[in-house]
Amino acid sequence: MSNPESLATPWPSLHVSSHPAVLHKLAILRSTATEPKKFREVVRELSWLLGYEALADARVRPFEIETPLEPMVASQLADRIGLVPILRAGLGMVDAMLELMPTAQVWHLGLFRDERTLRPVEYYNKLPDSATVDLSLILDPMLATGGSATAAIEVLKRWGAVRIKLINLIAAPEGVAAVSAAHPDVEIYCAALDRGLNEKGYIMPGLGDAGDRQFGTGR
Repeated sequence: MSNPESLATPWPSLHVSSHPAVLHKLAILRSTATEPKKFREVVRELSWLLGYEALADARVRPFEIETPLEPMVASQLADRIGLVPILRAGLGMVDAMLELMPTAQVWHLGLFRDERTLRPVEYYNKLPDSATVDLSLILDPMLATGGSATAAIEVLKRWGAVRIKLINLIAAPEGVAAVSAAHPDVEIYCAALDRGLNEKGYIMPGLGDAGDRQFGTGR
């Protein structure tokens, strides 16, 4: 369920969920009172809900089965799904997506943001030589400047990926604009589009550093 307000944005590729369960869980995620264990649980739950929406147009093919009463033609997933979590914060989103699509492949991509330039630096890439999936889902809780997301999309396109979607928990307008300008063919699914970035490149009001909050490493 996409937020009707997202239709008024300048980015047709952006889908902001308005599902009540998403809104409720997002409030828990944002709160400073939420400890790491609960934070990880809610990241997982939100990822499942957003993944459900992002996979609504995955392709299926006819599949013959037998019910207890009679044979019938059912549907079977036709797309090969690839999950690409951006290390390290994206790791918390993987298990939920595997619950949705147990046959999905998982390929890790390591990018970190240089705190001086706010530009992404690639340090880890476990993609095989050529694309082995039909639909790639990039998982990263926060879409801030858009630098890491844009870099990840470029890596996947060089790899040979054709259909790519980006799943974030929270996005900033600056990040959405950057990704949409560089890759207008990539759809973005998120739980909230926040106000913007502060001088340090953090999303406001946001939820802080998603990696630190998941793994209890915040200062």
